Amino acid sequence: MASRTSSLKFFSLLISSLAIVQMAMADPDILTDFIAPNKTVDGNFFTFTGMRVLVGGDEPKTFTVLKATLAEFPALNGQSVSYAVLEFPAGTTNPPHTHPRSAELLFLVEGALEVGFVDTKNNLFTQTLQTGDLFVFPKGLVHYQYNADSQYPALAISAFGSASAGTVSIPTTLFATNIDDNVLALSFKTDVATIQKLKAGLAPKP
Repeated sequence: MASRTSSLKFFSLLISSLAIVQMAMADPDILTDFIAPNKTVDGNFFTFTGMRVLVGGDEPKTFTVLKATLAEFPALNGQSVSYAVLEFPAGTTNPPHTHPRSAELLFLVEGALEVGFVDTKNNLFTQTLQTGDLFVFPKGLVHYQYNADSQYPALAISAFGSASAGTVSIPTTLFATNIDDNVLALSFKTDVATIQKLKAGLAPKP
C-alpha cells in the first residue's frame, strides 16, 4: 500500500483537478465575483489551512471527517463547492447518511472501500472501490462507506456541488433526537426495550 506521504501527494493533485467541479448546483447564483465580509480582504480570506493536519500527522483511531465547507471556510459562500477528507482506520464505517443539498463525488486515494446507496425505489447499488476509483452518490439519497479491511486504513476525498451540502446521519437522526420510543418501536416492528438499547448505544459518552 502506498505510504501516507505519497497518498497525500496524490490527494493534492486531485484537489487541483476537482477545483472546477460543481455537481448539481444547489446554491443560489450570486451577482458578484465573491461574497466577502464587510471589510477589505486579501489572499488569506481565500485560503483554507485546516487540511494541514493531514501532512505528517498520525492516522486516527476512529473514522474521521475533515471538512472544508461554508462553516469552516467562509470564502466558499456563493461558490457552490466544498470538500471533505474521509479517514477510515481498519474496519471502520461512515454510517448511512444523506446530503440534502448536493450529490457527492468520492475519490479513493488509498486503500479499498465498500460503498453503496439506496434510491427512492429501495434499490441498493453497491461497489467495491480500489485506489484511484471514483463513485458518485446522487443528491439526497441514503448512502454509506465501509473499510472492510482488518489491517489497512483507507483515505478518500469527497467533492460537493454546494458550499453547505449538509449531513443527515440516519442512526443519529432516528435514535439520538428524542423521537418517542413507541413511535420507533412500531416503525421498526420491535419493542421499546430494543429501541432504548439502540438509543443508549448512540448516547454521548461522558
